[in-house]
Amino acid sequence: HVQLVESGGGSVQAGGSLRLSCEGSGYTITPICLGWFRQSPGKGREGVASIYRDGGDTHYADSVKGRFTISQDTPNNILYLQLTALKPEDTGMYFCAASTRGGCSALTQVYFQHWGQGTQVTVS
Repeated sequence: HVQLVESGGGSVQAGGSLRLSCEGSGYTITPICLGWFRQSPGKGREGVASIYRDGGDTHYADSVKGRFTISQDTPNNILYLQLTALKPEDTGMYFCAASTRGGCSALTQVYFQHWGQGTQVTVS
């Protein structure tokens, strides 16, 4: 079965940086695109960034444009999210997700079939 395992979260001060990783395995259908979502206490899960496996087309939420960068190591099925200029409002659990149907540019949960367990990012 598909497994997505995130790592790299932690606690940083405002203005700091982190790099999140997500290792995927067990795919029976190659994902068309991958994404990162986040969820803060009391809020819904919001899309942060996505990337298409072929071609590397990327999409970002307005709140993170210019600060976060999504990238991938396709041969090794690793997804990354570089977080810079972090703000307290970036605090939350960050999840990676994979889509076998596409539609990832919408940064909407419904297009993603596989999810990781999340890694916590805390910015103070």
